[in-house]
Amino acid sequence: MKNPFSVQRIDHVVLRVSDLSGSVEFYRSVLGCDVVRQREHLGLVHLRAGASMIDLVSVDGKLGSRGGAAPGKEARNVDHLCLRIEPFNELDLVAHLSNHGVAPLGGAEINFGAEGDGLSLYFPDPDGNVIELKGPSDVGAASGS
Repeated sequence: MKNPFSVQRIDHVVLRVSDLSGSVEFYRSVLGCDVVRQREHLGLVHLRAGASMIDLVSVDGKLGSRGGAAPGKEARNVDHLCLRIEPFNELDLVAHLSNHGVAPLGGAEINFGAEGDGLSLYFPDPDGNVIELKGPSDVGAASGS
């Protein structure tokens, strides 16, 4: 069966960090990334990295705490990998994943990424790493997600 989509690029990478403000300063000063959005209720900061995004989540914040202990040799640091795809058709994606014995972690949701707000779908890889498939930005979508 042919894939119902083609990968366009990495949309964003989410890193769990112990010191959110220190990490933001590192990515700003060392890599020249600019802060695009801060979502304090999630412990999340979005930084522009060229055409992509690097998202930093505090390990003690709402999102970061789901990953367990702080990053280290034996602790998970990357929250998920997001791939920008086209087209985004939830039914086709779910069917495709199902054909490969994979179940999504929930329904499609509107999430913020490199191009703005758009639909995305999450699922685990064989090692439990989370992959997000993200469709094109929907300029009419609310940006509060």
